[in-house]
Amino acid sequence: MSTFQFKIQIKYIDNPPVWRRLLIAGDTTFHEFHEIIQVAFEWENSHMYQFSPKGWGSKPVITLSEYEKQDELDSPEVKLSEIFTKRGQTYMYIYDFGDDWKHDIKLEKIIPEPVLYPTCTGGEGAGPIEDSGGAPGYANLLAVTSDPDNPDYDELRGWVGLEDDEDLDAGYFNMDELNEDLREWKLAEES
Repeated sequence: MSTFQFKIQIKYIDNPPVWRRLLIAGDTTFHEFHEIIQVAFEWENSHMYQFSPKGWGSKPVITLSEYEKQDELDSPEVKLSEIFTKRGQTYMYIYDFGDDWKHDIKLEKIIPEPVLYPTCTGGEGAGPIEDSGGAPGYANLLAVTSDPDNPDYDELRGWVGLEDDEDLDAGYFNMDELNEDLREWKLAEES
């Protein structure tokens, strides 16, 4: 089975941008792809999700059967290779329908050699804090938690769990740690 090289970038976050370049087996299901994206962006996998060509209102929608509607595909039944067929193809992943985290997915390459487990080969930016209100809420969270004069400073720092000597580092990205997390995810999937 071939390997797909994807670039996945969270929309509307650009200081710094938050993206990952991942190598993923073409026979991976969309539900597994969802779980891989969860690991890659440090999400908690606690909300609904969907894949679709251009986001809300575009078809086909690929999601879990437990919340799929008519004309939607069941994500554990659809393989990446059934949708992604040519280099340059794009899709959108939406996670948490309240916060509305939109991720642009671009298939950069199709590599003939197989990959044993999902692998990150590049990226930038820390995964945003879960339930922080989408891109605008996350930007506000970063601003407030770094401004001691803001009246919400103590409350939001407490909500995030920051100690007095800690700050949120929006630029933090550690590819080695992420690859270890992806290997652990794969091992858990196989057991």
